[in-house]
Amino acid sequence: MKAFTYKNKTYGVDDQNFLLDYYAWDEDFAKGMAAELNKNGELTDPHWEVIRFIRNRFEETGVCPVVHETTRLLGLNIKTLQGLFPTGYLRGACLLAGISYRHGWVYFFGEPYSVSQKNDPEEAYKNKVYRVNLFGFLVDPSEWDENFAARRAYEMDMKNKLTDKHWQIIKFLRDGYEKNQKIPTIYECCEANDIDIDEFATLFPAGYHRGALKIAGLPG
Repeated sequence: MKAFTYKNKTYGVDDQNFLLDYYAWDEDFAKGMAAELNKNGELTDPHWEVIRFIRNRFEETGVCPVVHETTRLLGLNIKTLQGLFPTGYLRGACLLAGISYRHGWVYFFGEPYSVSQKNDPEEAYKNKVYRVNLFGFLVDPSEWDENFAARRAYEMDMKNKLTDKHWQIIKFLRDGYEKNQKIPTIYECCEANDIDIDEFATLFPAGYHRGALKIAGLPG
């Protein structure tokens, strides 16, 4: 187990510095981890409002709230959120709140679905095997194909065929990851594809990490 220490207190964290035990969180964890992220200055009231909202929402629902849920209910826009948490929603706000999408996660396998929409979509892919982790993310992004994307979309109750706009965003995410070996933030994704957070929520209602990144076959 990896450890993070701040003010003589040690917290168990994973390889990405997410707190392993939700109940071990305290304000010092948020303050110390903010410094670890190279955030300048103290956490302000707007920071704490987002952090506490995420924790309270998790306590109410048992699931980490997706980005558009947080922005909508707190009356924030994507630029404001980016100013508060420049490293991203999951790897910034949720990280400081001591929560990730893995907390309270339940993964359901859905019905088969195919990009081709043919009468017998299983024929072309009946022997295809995708290696996924416990949370349904592709283990090796190089094994991704469009059929994988469409199947994940179906499992997220996105029953209609993925549109050109969906594929544009999926391609942006995969190209960005392949070029930089780094997952683009939600801010970079919205700006590059000229959409706001509301349009993104319409396209990927399951969220950025649990929705778009999973469909694109990228690590969560």
